Amino acid sequence: MKGREFNEIRDCLLGWDITDFGYDDFSKIGMSLVTLRNGMLGDSRYPKTYAEKLIMMHDGQKAPMHYHWTKREDIINRGGGMLLITVCNGHPDRSKDDRDVPVSMDGRSYSVPSGTAVVVKPGESISIPPYQYHSFSIVPGTGDVLIGEVSMCNDDASDNCFYIPKERFPSIEEDVKPYRLLCTEYPPA
Repeated sequence: MKGREFNEIRDCLLGWDITDFGYDDFSKIGMSLVTLRNGMLGDSRYPKTYAEKLIMMHDGQKAPMHYHWTKREDIINRGGGMLLITVCNGHPDRSKDDRDVPVSMDGRSYSVPSGTAVVVKPGESISIPPYQYHSFSIVPGTGDVLIGEVSMCNDDASDNCFYIPKERFPSIEEDVKPYRLLCTEYPPA
């Protein structure tokens, strides 16, 4: 991946990454991700208006409460255990409120109390609009979960608002030479 013909991979952060969101406890707070497709809004070189990811979470892991200012996404349980998506309403100032939260799952629209953990079984999906806080976890003992994400363009550098401010791409202390580079480690062309 040395030439400029691979700039889309570099610039749109296609490929894999792992994160512990800066908590330094990957076995409890973290996930492994592969960004398969992505565009870049406002950049005519990368006109895709959508993104697709695969996310692997292990039983016992969670991802922290966050929302996206712009991105709308569908989170799909592709297989394994039962995924929990906890939802709350968010505001531009990062605050939460306790009003009921609108939920859309596979064509069914309903509301749940703020802070509800919605169960997403294998084969099911939930749609997450902008400003809806959500966190990921797994029903304990149900096994690891392979998650699909289909969304608008993904900008992990500037479109994640964590309720407790954290980093989406924390620094990594390299103790061995990388076998495969993360999507944030590609060298320039």
